[in-house]
Amino acid sequence: MKRFALAFLALFTASALFAQADLQVLAIVRLNKNESITVKQLKTRVEAYQKQRNGTLSVDDRKKVLDAMIQEKLVIQAAAMAGITIPDSTVEQYFLQSVSQSIGKNVTEQEFEQLVKAQTNMSLDEYMKQQSGMSVADYKTYLKNQLIAQQYILSQRQKELQSVSPTDEEIRAFYELNKTSFVWTDMFKMFLVIVPKGTDAEAARIKANSLYDNLKNKKITVNQITVDSKKENSGFQAGDVLVNKSQMSAQQLGISYGDLLELFKNEKGYISEVAEQETNFQFFTIVKKYEAKMLSLSDVVQPETTVTVYDYIKQSLGQQKQMEYLTNAAGEIAASLDTEANVERKKKGADLDKLLNW
Repeated sequence: MKRFALAFLALFTASALFAQADLQVLAIVRLNKNESITVKQLKTRVEAYQKQRNGTLSVDDRKKVLDAMIQEKLVIQAAAMAGITIPDSTVEQYFLQSVSQSIGKNVTEQEFEQLVKAQTNMSLDEYMKQQSGMSVADYKTYLKNQLIAQQYILSQRQKELQSVSPTDEEIRAFYELNKTSFVWTDMFKMFLVIVPKGTDAEAARIKANSLYDNLKNKKITVNQITVDSKKENSGFQAGDVLVNKSQMSAQQLGISYGDLLELFKNEKGYISEVAEQETNFQFFTIVKKYEAKMLSLSDVVQPETTVTVYDYIKQSLGQQKQMEYLTNAAGEIAASLDTEANVERKKKGADLDKLLNW
C-alpha cells in the first residue's frame, strides 16, 4: 500500500510541476497596461500554427511565435490608445463568413454547430480545436485582435497606402507573362424566364406557357418581359445570363456537358421549350453569341461590361501590392513599439529554450 501511495504522490507532483510550468510568464507587455504572455498561452498559439502546417514547430519557430504574440499585444494596446475598437457583431460576421466559406453555404453558428455534430459527432469547440487548435472563444478573440490590428495599421499608413499602385510597365509585364489566361471561351447570352410554382403549380404552368407563346409569336419583346417582371406581384423573374462553353456552366444549368454543346449549335433568337423544374417552370431565348478569342489589354474582361483587361490587372496587382505594403508596415510599426520600456521579457537564452522544449 505504501508503494502505491508513493507512486501516486510522484504522479501528483509531476502534474503540479507541469501546471506550474504552463503558468510561467514569458513576457509582460506594458505599453498602456500590463498584459502577460504565459507558456500556456504560447502553447495554444503554437498548437494552432502546427494544425495549419501539419507539423511540429522547432524551438526557434516557437520563439518567433512568442515574438509575434508580443508584437500583436503591442499593436492592440496602441490601437486602444488610439480609440480603435471592433464591435463583437463584426467579429461574429467575420466568423460566420469563414465557416460558411468552409462548407460552401451560408449558415448561422447554431446551424453550423448542428452540422458539425451530425457529421463528426463532436461539439463545436472540439471541432474547432481539431481544425485550428483553438476553441470557438479563443478563435473569436484571435480574430478580433487581427481585425483591430489591421484597422490600426490602416489608420497609421492610410496616406502612404493610397499611393501604392502598380506601374504601367508592371501591368504590361504581367499581361505578357499571363497572356494565355486572358481569353473568352465561346459564350452566349440567354434571356431566362422563371415562374415559381409557389402554392399553385398549375397557375404557374399557365403563366409560363403564356409568356412563352407571346414571346415566340412576337406579341411581346424581351424588354417588355423584363419590365413586367419587375412589377409588384408579377409572379415571375426574368433576366440575362451569360453562359460559357464549360463544364462548370453545364453544372450550373443542371445539364450535361453534351447537352450544353448541343445548345451552342443554336443561333441567336432560339427559344427553348418550357421546362418544369422541382420548384418552377422556365424557358430561355438566346439573345447574343460570342466567339472565343484571345483578349488584348484594351478588350473588356467580360462581354457588355466596361472593365478592360488593363483595368483588371491594375486593380488585381494594386490589391496585391497594398497587402504586401500593409504586411511590411505592420512589422515596422510593431518593431518600433517593441522596446525595453514597453516589453519585459522574463525568460531569455537557455532558460527560454528549456521552457519552449515541450
